[in-house]
Amino acid sequence: MNNNHAKRPKAAMGGRMAGMMAGDKAKDFKGTFKQFVRYMGVYKYSVMIVMLFAICSTIFMIVGPKILGKATTVLAEGIMGMYAGSKDGIDFGAIGEILLFLLGIYVVSSFFSLIQGLIMTNISVKISFRLRRDISEKLNRLPLSYFDKTTNGEVLSRVTNDIDTLSQSLNQSLTQIITSVTQLVGILIMMLTISWQMTLIAVGILPVSLLFVAFIVKKSQKQFTAQQKYLGQVNGHVEEMYGGHQVMKAFNGEEKSVRKFDELNEKLYGSAWKSQFFAGVMMPMMMFVTNLGYVAVCIMGGFFASSGAITIGDIQAFIQYVRQFTQPITQVANITNILQQTAAAAERVFEFLDEEEEIPESENAIKVNTDDKADTELNVHISGSVQFAHIHFGYDPKKTVIEDFSADIAPGSKIAIVGPTGAGKTTIIKLLLRFYDVQEGAVLVDGYDIRDFRRKDLRSLFGMVLQDTWLYSGTIRDNIRYGKRDATEEEIIRAAKAAQVDNFVRTLPNGYDMILNEETSNISQGQKQLLTIARAILADPKILILDEATSSVDTRTEIMIQKAMDNLMEGRTSFVIAHRLSTIKNADRILVLDNGNIVEQGSHDELMAKGGYYEKLYNSQFEVV
Repeated sequence: MNNNHAKRPKAAMGGRMAGMMAGDKAKDFKGTFKQFVRYMGVYKYSVMIVMLFAICSTIFMIVGPKILGKATTVLAEGIMGMYAGSKDGIDFGAIGEILLFLLGIYVVSSFFSLIQGLIMTNISVKISFRLRRDISEKLNRLPLSYFDKTTNGEVLSRVTNDIDTLSQSLNQSLTQIITSVTQLVGILIMMLTISWQMTLIAVGILPVSLLFVAFIVKKSQKQFTAQQKYLGQVNGHVEEMYGGHQVMKAFNGEEKSVRKFDELNEKLYGSAWKSQFFAGVMMPMMMFVTNLGYVAVCIMGGFFASSGAITIGDIQAFIQYVRQFTQPITQVANITNILQQTAAAAERVFEFLDEEEEIPESENAIKVNTDDKADTELNVHISGSVQFAHIHFGYDPKKTVIEDFSADIAPGSKIAIVGPTGAGKTTIIKLLLRFYDVQEGAVLVDGYDIRDFRRKDLRSLFGMVLQDTWLYSGTIRDNIRYGKRDATEEEIIRAAKAAQVDNFVRTLPNGYDMILNEETSNISQGQKQLLTIARAILADPKILILDEATSSVDTRTEIMIQKAMDNLMEGRTSFVIAHRLSTIKNADRILVLDNGNIVEQGSHDELMAKGGYYEKLYNSQFEVV
């Protein structure tokens, strides 16, 4: 093996896991919206078109009452002329022309509104798609430590509830804000062209309305944030209880589960009804204030019309404008409530997207050479030797789990790792697979620091059979093929036979085409384990990791599996985590761990002859109580 690539000696790696337990950030709605606007930057031209079309639609809609007022004036003048005897009657021709022109105005307005609605819907759907895609990709870049402290339901809530809230709000609220502001400005201008005195009265209600809006927004902001938070917690609890309902029932945990759900649901109910109360009370309060202004305008308008200062049509148009003038204020008030909920959802989504990721891989990462080409500095064959060089690690950097652990494993060795619960057995495997990075020292494969490999290449070297089986809803064939996506039918059958799977699969309905249900409860636990072993055999890895792989099968099946495992492990470096020490007597070397350190190592016979920690641990499993 040409190991030209620089190998890392024992080195301090303290900064690699820093920052993963940072505290919660302060709520920053302004900052969240700025971040959301930046996220929408790729659609800025489409948003500008939406804004332009929304403004055009609103302008054409605003001039409608003024034009309709002219028709009212013609009608009123005709009626008054008939009574006074100075005119022949109502000029229906002029009224018809005005109404046709008004119809054209409204058609154009509707056209602009339709186009901007279609564009905005397309934008909101694309942004939702991007957010879900980014979250999905983010999940693959997050370190395992994130999932240790976050429930599945909490993550799921951000992908579903929070993004749906953003999508709906974006689709409805953005154009409504634009049209509301345009309406407010346009109606104000139109009212000033009719009567500045009446306009002052109409505008006078605006400060009062804004005070109500500011008061309600201040109260509702906290409640909308709490609502999104507790919704995530409720989803997390329900998902956990549903996924583990068999365990919950087996230990009579129904009452405790319901009690916790009621507690979380009560908090969600409290924040939800308060937020909805503030959202619902805004409209009646706004209507009360605006109706006062409306009455004042009607009285002054009647006075001006009686004195001939303005026409009847202008009064009719102004009254319509007053009604419309309060509408955008009310809309803005309602949108403000929606935006508070949107901000809370957006903040949760962006907090997730901003989570610290796994350490980026080097552009010059070593690749595993799977061809027959000669090794190069960045493309190497792996024989399967493993070295642990004075590693130090703790899930919490302040609390060390493994301290100064060293071991040199030759290619093709069968290594058993034993020790009491909490000794660090599974942690060693997690470090080997680089689910976590060591704080000090290094883990090396064939002399290369595993941090110099791409994670994808590194993990392709390993095959795993865990104590907790993992299968997904799909056919048995597809679950086995997960170990090697391009495997042929012959390879799948060969791996199944080697894992003692073929016989029992052929007795099942549809055989290899049988669909495993969502919880894979339509086969036994032992059969699940056999399928995961077949998957590992199919993967044909350089290094095997077996975490009590035969713990879920009966004695007869265990003997057959053990034989298949012995054949599988031949010529491969194997790490076997064992609790039943009788299963690892034939290991080349046994590493005995206690409190993260190797206290003994050697073969079974050597360790038994020493009469030390391993001998006591082994005999304790056969003591008769």
